[in-house]
Amino acid sequence: MYGWLFVTPWLLGLIIFYAFPLLSSIYFSFTTYSILQPGEFVGLQNYRDLMNDDLFWKSVSNTIYFAALYVPLSIIFGVCLAMVLNLKIRGMTVYRTIFFLPTLVPQVALAVLWMWLLNPQFGLVNGMLDLFGIQGPAWLGSETWSKPSIVIMSLWGIGQAVVIYLAGLTDISEDYYDAAEVDGANWFQKTVHITLPLLTPVIFFNLVMGVIGAFQQFALPYALTGGQGTPANSLTFYVMYLYDNGFKFFKMGYASAMAWILFAIIMLLTAVIFSTSKRWVHYQGK
Repeated sequence: MYGWLFVTPWLLGLIIFYAFPLLSSIYFSFTTYSILQPGEFVGLQNYRDLMNDDLFWKSVSNTIYFAALYVPLSIIFGVCLAMVLNLKIRGMTVYRTIFFLPTLVPQVALAVLWMWLLNPQFGLVNGMLDLFGIQGPAWLGSETWSKPSIVIMSLWGIGQAVVIYLAGLTDISEDYYDAAEVDGANWFQKTVHITLPLLTPVIFFNLVMGVIGAFQQFALPYALTGGQGTPANSLTFYVMYLYDNGFKFFKMGYASAMAWILFAIIMLLTAVIFSTSKRWVHYQGK
């Protein structure tokens, strides 16, 4: 009885703030609910309208483009940076702190900073490219370069993933490296046959979290474009369009349908990653 008594506040919070909104959103996705009006039950009409919504498909393609580019690059750069920061040299704690600092910058402040850096006329990035005789692109003002710009900004803040990779690297036993040293293995062979295989559980975790986070990208593009998704809707991401439908156009039923489609996509991708993990994820002692 005392156990249930102490856990009751948490259960009430779970039911009121998670379970009830979750179940309500399923019902609202089949209605014309608009926050201000209760709406009418329309069945699958919201889902059918989404299939014929050009901006919906544009937001899907933008999000997939970002995820396909950002997730692999974040893993590659994260692992490489973690291996560098794992070297036993003097002052490494300071270097680790420096690389982690960008993750503490709020998304809005990060957007403002990079808008100055990527300014096509007087930005620091194009200024440095001019030193090498390269004419920099318009970056955020270009439909071609806008999403790669978001990827670059997001990669600047991968410090949290790097910390997790560092924890994985420190968990690898030195016995493996000592045995490889006796066998005459060089640095590259140790990395390919010891470090990377034993780091795959951490890579697997960051892959799943990276995919989920990439499909929920919102704050950075919204702050950069003021919610407009310019230029030519090239920065209209899925969650941005969902937010606009729910809180700008008050089409909450339509937005709820989008939310459940996103849930299905993420669940499908996560299931695929988990199903393939047995082939490439290696745990110590197995």
